[in-house]
Amino acid sequence: MERGSGKWGSISRGMIPLLALHTVSEYSRLDRKPPITASLLAANTLIYLRPKFLNYLLPTTDQVWFNPHLIFKYKDLKRFFLSPFFHINESHLVYNMLSLLWKGIQLETSMGSAEFTSMVATLVSMSQGVTLLLAKSLLIFFDYERPYYNEYSLGFSGVLFAMKVVANAQSDEYTYIHGLMVPTRYAAWAELILIQMFVPGVSFLGHLGGILAGLLYLRLKASYSGPNPVRQLMRGFSYALNWPLRLVKSLLRIRPRITGRGTTGGRNARDTLQMWRCQACTFDNSGRLNVCEMCGTGRADDGPSSPVPTSEIHDLSLEELRRRRIERFGR
Repeated sequence: MERGSGKWGSISRGMIPLLALHTVSEYSRLDRKPPITASLLAANTLIYLRPKFLNYLLPTTDQVWFNPHLIFKYKDLKRFFLSPFFHINESHLVYNMLSLLWKGIQLETSMGSAEFTSMVATLVSMSQGVTLLLAKSLLIFFDYERPYYNEYSLGFSGVLFAMKVVANAQSDEYTYIHGLMVPTRYAAWAELILIQMFVPGVSFLGHLGGILAGLLYLRLKASYSGPNPVRQLMRGFSYALNWPLRLVKSLLRIRPRITGRGTTGGRNARDTLQMWRCQACTFDNSGRLNVCEMCGTGRADDGPSSPVPTSEIHDLSLEELRRRRIERFGR
């Protein structure tokens, strides 16, 4: 998340083809392509490029700057929810999207697309909300209005800091952050400090809000054992979108026709509920029959109506089975 003056930066498309090439290269090596990560990359890039078919649908940058003062004063939810998806310039966009590519592939592959979608939606709201509360708290308790309460900022980096916290929460390894080796689980904190020291124009409060949102998300997830409502909503939405395809498949599905009146020794899994196996001769009979078609032995689960009690079934000799078959088919 970067600070700005409220004006749109110059648009140079020199780095975006490199981003596209790197994304295609990474995805081509994956057996399972994470669709939500690709969608987020495409959405952020299209919003920045503003092609003609989207130009009239998208708000301007001046309408979506994240500014705590304007959000509280006008209850402007558009600034609250849309500012993470807008970027100041091309380098800002490409740096964030490369980070999203790596974190998104890692997280979506491990947790699945539905849970990843719910996590991203939750982290967007939580990181923005925590940043807003931090700015308001500094104003109320310390009368610290500038620069945070009137700060203008944009970008997906607050959410990326939250994703970094989630991805590294269980790691016991070490990693390099700008040449400094730190425990991986604390990498987000090290990056927060180092970026603030060496990269001008970044939003300290936006990045800090992302880290705290990631920690809060992990705490809530650990304490809540029920189904994730956002994930359930996404699964329901996906199920609703796929119903025409399921309908066509059900209409075109060719059901195998069963010929003959039974099979010996084996059962088709699809017909398991319609057939029963004789315990005397192992012949599979139709569920509509109460007596074995091969040897005449009664169905074991039919109780008193069976011609032969269940307790005597296993005592039948081979000769008795042969005699019953001859009698039955010689009628």
